[in-house]
Amino acid sequence: MRNPLLALLIVVLVLVALWDAAWKVVAMWKSARNNQLAWFICIAVFNTAGILPILYILLFQNAPPQNLTEPGKNPNPLPPV
Repeated sequence: MRNPLLALLIVVLVLVALWDAAWKVVAMWKSARNNQLAWFICIAVFNTAGILPILYILLFQNAPPQNLTEPGKNPNPLPPV
């Protein structure tokens, strides 16, 4: 006879693993795009059920880079072909 509590535990663990994996992938992608190696390593190493990736995404992620060129100047000055 199977234990229904064990089946429920397995389902809960799978759902938590999927939850953590989804947040981890997004947070690692954003930290890599922002050149934040320390955050990338911490998120990759520590399994926190999605808590660390959520904190990074919501609180510690830098704002997207601003356009640093002067108005009217082409940021990619390539010669015409």
